[in-house]
Amino acid sequence: MYAIVETGGKQYRVSPNDVIDVEKLDLPEGSTCELDKVLMVAKDNGETLVGRPYVEGAVVVAKVVGHGRGPKILGFKYKPKKRYRRRWGHRQWFTRLKIEEIRLPGEGEASPPPEGEEGGE
Repeated sequence: MYAIVETGGKQYRVSPNDVIDVEKLDLPEGSTCELDKVLMVAKDNGETLVGRPYVEGAVVVAKVVGHGRGPKILGFKYKPKKRYRRRWGHRQWFTRLKIEEIRLPGEGEASPPPEGEEGGE
């Protein structure tokens, strides 16, 4: 099962136990957040729920693993024949989330994280 969620103006494809970096959220480490802007959900049986624009009642539950800064991006301005050059750097803040579950409307049980095969032969 996977879902397409929107946060920070970007879209992410997430499954249970995935770890993603999103735009910085003002949440402490260890807390949980619910991403309710779910654009699409694909179930394991092949059924697909597509929202207009969001799937109503669907929620992705994630845990805040930590915060950090991305790699340095260098910018440069230049004007020919004028001795004008400006260089700057930027590092974007991000929040690292671990996806715990995908909750759907009308289903009593949430999708468990796929950690291993249960049952055996």
